[in-house]
Amino acid sequence: MTGIPDLRDHLDALAALGDLRVVDEPIDPDLEVAAYTRHGYENRSPAPLFTRPACAVPGARLLGAPAALSSRADLPLARVALSLGLDPATAPAAIVDRLARVRDLPPVPPRIVADGPCQRHVALGAEADLDRWPVPVVHDGDGGPYVNTWGTIVVRTPDGSWTNWSISRVQKLDGHRMTGLFVPSQHLGVIWRQWADRGEPMPFALFQGGPPATPFVSSMPLARDVDEVGYLGAFYDQPVELVRCATVDLAVPTTAEVVIEGHVSPGRDADEGPFGEFPGYLVSGTGREPVYTITAITHRDDPVWPVIAEGRPVDDYHTAAGVCFAAEALGLLRAAGLPVTTVWCPFETANHWMVVTVPADWRRAGLDSTTLCARIGEVVWPTKFGFTVPKLFVLDDDVDPADPAELLWAVGTRQHPVDRVGVNAGPILPILACYTEREKAAKVGPRAVYDCLLEHRPAHSSFAGAYPAGVRERVRALLER
Repeated sequence: MTGIPDLRDHLDALAALGDLRVVDEPIDPDLEVAAYTRHGYENRSPAPLFTRPACAVPGARLLGAPAALSSRADLPLARVALSLGLDPATAPAAIVDRLARVRDLPPVPPRIVADGPCQRHVALGAEADLDRWPVPVVHDGDGGPYVNTWGTIVVRTPDGSWTNWSISRVQKLDGHRMTGLFVPSQHLGVIWRQWADRGEPMPFALFQGGPPATPFVSSMPLARDVDEVGYLGAFYDQPVELVRCATVDLAVPTTAEVVIEGHVSPGRDADEGPFGEFPGYLVSGTGREPVYTITAITHRDDPVWPVIAEGRPVDDYHTAAGVCFAAEALGLLRAAGLPVTTVWCPFETANHWMVVTVPADWRRAGLDSTTLCARIGEVVWPTKFGFTVPKLFVLDDDVDPADPAELLWAVGTRQHPVDRVGVNAGPILPILACYTEREKAAKVGPRAVYDCLLEHRPAHSSFAGAYPAGVRERVRALLER
């Protein structure tokens, strides 16, 4: 690769595919931008680029659905593949395999440079005002406008040993303050706790844009103490160029579109939420969370601010988290020596399912199907993402788990009505609607592994499986006339 692409290269690639729609009409960030984006998810429309959102920043644009399913029916994962620098026709299993293999490569540290386009315009102190920006209200009933839905938050441990990049929702409180989720078990919450225990505010940088693979890498459930920017460098096979922030001792990609800098309070000082999350339901209720105080906002000329409108699948959260969770699970299962072909989180289930497929000779591992399925659960459940996946399905690899029609057929015909299911209790994500209120309150509930493996693989009664090659060729020739 000759250079690391940025968000604008991604826009050019989408335009070349006919998968970008430029919206030049004025539009209100208060619900209209998100509603337009949400309509696009549900109707598989091109990604909208809003060139005239109501705001005071000259040339500011909003981009909806940067990594959702494509409007091209022949290239459904084109936006995902292009985000990851792959051919738009790359198959789902190949995307997951690529991410899984990178996790085993040595990290490539970033390169710090003197300046970059992200600091073409610099606003400090009182001039760093979110009220000038088109911060969207995403759902009717949300706690307020949400500054972050697709950007990356950069924080570092007090001893400087670990720099973490992650995605987490961030809500605007006023022109100079924000709040957001700091989940104790997630890396952002772990690092914040280290600063809070010292009674010190935590420096942060929140950037939008930059290398298009960044939101995926920021979603990767990498191990604690692993720097995402090193993984990103390994992914691109070259260092990511970073520039030091204007007011905090952190660094961000030179090609970031917008950078917000400042400090996070050591206490939980503000009400955050509610916000319509990835399971697809509007929710109520708030929680006490830390406050981000802004010290600087920098940006490129004519900055592009990506927005996702989370909700019912399939949207960008489902594609990014689903692909990344599957890649991490695939890498871990391979490392455990288990015979696995691929892993997939079906987007249509809001990533509540994880499907593991195995090759025809899986018995070479010396395991029966019950033991194999139990071992798979033992690898997946303790992971950073395991508490978000209540159901695991283990299938033969004669089906493509990324094809919803094939997957439904296979699960429907191979899952035993009552037997061959392993259930255990463990940590769960309370926003998952499938759990009872008691389970949500305890944050503990059942997880299941469904053994859908066949004793013998019969041929499929399909065009490819039920007719000789000569007959298929003859029929194709007739269809082409």
